[in-house]
Amino acid sequence: MTDTHPGQFSADAGEPVRLNARVSGVVQAVGFRYWTVRKAEDLGLTGTVRNNDDGSVGIVAEGPQPLVLELRRWLRSAEAPGRVEDVQESVSAATGAFTGFRVVY
Repeated sequence: MTDTHPGQFSADAGEPVRLNARVSGVVQAVGFRYWTVRKAEDLGLTGTVRNNDDGSVGIVAEGPQPLVLELRRWLRSAEAPGRVEDVQESVSAATGAFTGFRVVY
């Protein structure tokens, strides 16, 4: 994966990857999970999004590297609902464990 983040997983551009992200800030009770589902579905990604007990939102998304990177960009954008203060993330090989993208309760 070509990336400016040191230590990132490396994959060919079209190869499926998995993004694990923890988004913190004011991201619960503002529609952030449903916005994430819409963005991920628009990109054709699979995975889940959930509220965490600490007030953050957890996201696992799989798909072609360029599309996963686009979701990552959206998570950090001013377009995201609420107020994103931090995004902690890791990228690894996709597992193919998901069908569709959904909110997990």
